[in-house]
Amino acid sequence: MPGPDESRPPALVLRRLSKSFDGADGEVPVLIEIDLAVEAGASVAVTGPSGSGKSTLLHLVGTLDEPSGGTLEVDGVDPFALGERELARFRNDVVGFVFQDHHLLPQLDVLENVRIPTLAFGTPDEADEERARELIERVGLSHRLGHRPGQLSGGERQRAAVARALIRRPRLLLCDEPTGSLDRTTAGAVADLIFELHGQEGALLLLATHHEGLARRCDRVLELRDGRCSEA
Repeated sequence: MPGPDESRPPALVLRRLSKSFDGADGEVPVLIEIDLAVEAGASVAVTGPSGSGKSTLLHLVGTLDEPSGGTLEVDGVDPFALGERELARFRNDVVGFVFQDHHLLPQLDVLENVRIPTLAFGTPDEADEERARELIERVGLSHRLGHRPGQLSGGERQRAAVARALIRRPRLLLCDEPTGSLDRTTAGAVADLIFELHGQEGALLLLATHHEGLARRCDRVLELRDGRCSEA
């Protein structure tokens, strides 16, 4: 398994990143002083038992939650030092998320769901729609363009979610158990799609998974255990 390319500057840097949650008997540490540097375009799997903090780590990197301690930088920028509106724009433009549950809006069709991130700031233009249609074609859903999530299979919904995550050409692609709710055959197809598009788009891929085979497809494999992170 190849390690980080030290000739390339890291796109993601975590320094003593920590997260605790309030519990009945005081604070419960979930992540303890995580140090990590990952170069642009790399793929990193985050493994570990249930409850080890895989989702928590992705939520911190994706700025969906704030750390209890330490720092996080993306291309030299600390997103948590930004104002509220700037942080929202950072999250929209720099981060693409694929969750275990697709989180598509049920009242919108595939094209509208994929275009959602282009609507957050300003008015989308023709290039945004062209990009959305291109991604939908690349994930094999052109024939489902006007269908709503309830009319799609589980695999189709997840493919639409992958297209939506990539619409803004994010520098970080965060996938939290993206195949966990799918059957084996569909999961393999979605995994193939994620790695194919990751290679084409060049985003840094951070993938939380309990599936060893999926993890081993990444450049690096990290293991979270007892709040600590180590190379697997």
